[in-house]
Amino acid sequence: MIDPPESARVGAPGPPDDMTPARLPVPAGLGRLLVLAAVFVCAACGLVYELELVALATYLVGDSVTQASVVLSVMVFAMGVGALLAKRLRCRAAVGFGAVEAGLALVGGTSAMALYACFAWFGQSRSALVGFSLAIGILIGAEVPLLMTLIQRVRRQDAGGAVADLFAADYVGALVGGLAFPFLLLPGFGQLTGALLTGAVNAVAGAVLVLWLFRRDLSARARWALFGANALVLALLAAGVVLATPFERAARLAVYGSSARVAVQTGVQEVVMTGGTGAGAGAGHGRKGSGGPLALYLDGRLRVSAENEFRYHEALVHPAMAGGPHGRVLVLGGGDGLAVREILRYHAVRSVTVVELDPGVLRLARTDPGLTRLNRHSLADPRVRTVTADAFDWLRQQGARGPGRRAAPYDVIVSDLPDPGITACTKLYSQEFYGLAAQLLARDGRLVVHAGPPIERARLYWTVESTVRSVGLATVPYRQSGRPAAFSGGPDRSAGAVPPEGAAAPAAAAPSGTRYWGFVLAARHRPAFGLAPDAPPLAGLSAEELRAGRRAETRERRAGLPASTLMHPRYLD
Repeated sequence: MIDPPESARVGAPGPPDDMTPARLPVPAGLGRLLVLAAVFVCAACGLVYELELVALATYLVGDSVTQASVVLSVMVFAMGVGALLAKRLRCRAAVGFGAVEAGLALVGGTSAMALYACFAWFGQSRSALVGFSLAIGILIGAEVPLLMTLIQRVRRQDAGGAVADLFAADYVGALVGGLAFPFLLLPGFGQLTGALLTGAVNAVAGAVLVLWLFRRDLSARARWALFGANALVLALLAAGVVLATPFERAARLAVYGSSARVAVQTGVQEVVMTGGTGAGAGAGHGRKGSGGPLALYLDGRLRVSAENEFRYHEALVHPAMAGGPHGRVLVLGGGDGLAVREILRYHAVRSVTVVELDPGVLRLARTDPGLTRLNRHSLADPRVRTVTADAFDWLRQQGARGPGRRAAPYDVIVSDLPDPGITACTKLYSQEFYGLAAQLLARDGRLVVHAGPPIERARLYWTVESTVRSVGLATVPYRQSGRPAAFSGGPDRSAGAVPPEGAAAPAAAAPSGTRYWGFVLAARHRPAFGLAPDAPPLAGLSAEELRAGRRAETRERRAGLPASTLMHPRYLD
């Protein structure tokens, strides 16, 4: 037991209740170290909750900049509220801290499961995201005043020194939590189980500190109440871990329907594939199968629909193959092998290099029976070389070799990437990116870019065109009809990114309400536009349709838009 301060021994008024020396089962030095260890663990868990909310918000809602800003700003505000509310608990700091940690473990541990449930069964998760950010922030904010009180009760020291020790442990714990989330919890356990395990660690740390180190501060009733609360929290978290896999299956069934046959979480994204297991029909494009038309979703966004993907890939590839040689071709993205399928239909093609970020997509494109049928085993062709890399970094490495050591230039570069409205893709639609790509173009080479929806998001589309022109390339904008309503490339996926089970894709070219894919063809000199003399027969594209798509976009041109750069991504304006 610590001796009372001098003022108490001479009869002066004693310290307030919240500064009464604690009766510990260990020496004061060790007790202080244990409190700082609890600070370390709680800080690590708190940052994991924060990162979990940001990651889930980005996946479920989209637009990582906006969602991260919402989560962080709400949590920081709530932490201030929690710190103010905790002032009322300082007189019973041990009980208050135990209750706060039990609540934080339960709310933070189950937050991922609750957000995913809201998205799967109610179609939106914004309200739940704000609610959990607020609740977790309040509980995290309440920790610091209570821990400051506890550490001062173990051994009194000046306020500055106590704050320095407390925040040093807090910040180091945050570092560990921040590194553990992407490198341990997410790849090793996934979002749901990772959050539940973090909650369990949080509950154990809080319970050990209060029920053992500060047990003499608690009445028998308070001890049993905290013990029961923590036991209940741990039981609920354990049940969540056991049920995580069936819950995820049920949620995926609610989102994608019973036709979902492949669902994998790669190191880059969630990949889900539905339908497309039977023999293809019609023009050899595998449009029908035993499970319905094949559909490929990346992070919940429809990226490939066998109902109409051929219209997209034919419009993307074939205009770029016209107007000059096409012996060497570079594909940026396109790990599904569908753009490569169209490229290999030209006998003059000698080599194709595919730069794809996600090895999981490449693996499916080589092994999945439905997808290999659709892409005609294009990635197995000996002319094709695949590279697993970020397209921007790969282009930069090629340019860094210098003119004398650089590989032979490419006749055609095909940029088959997600829409620029997705925050993670904005650098792949930047001035710097196109400048690097232009360095690898042959003198009469062509670059073609998938540039997003030209009507629904016209400003975004014309910003891509303006950015391509900003690196000294002449452009030809054009569009192709047949884009499904569910083909979501923009930042907000709350409105039907995934069609209901059994719903057919929209007609390829409906007479009204037609949706379009937008493209930009570019070269050092104004490129010829049309189809090459050696173009193969096409199922969803004609020369007249190409000319009509070009004329339509020429009439609707938006001039004067600034280029998008790494430092100022205009697609988020």
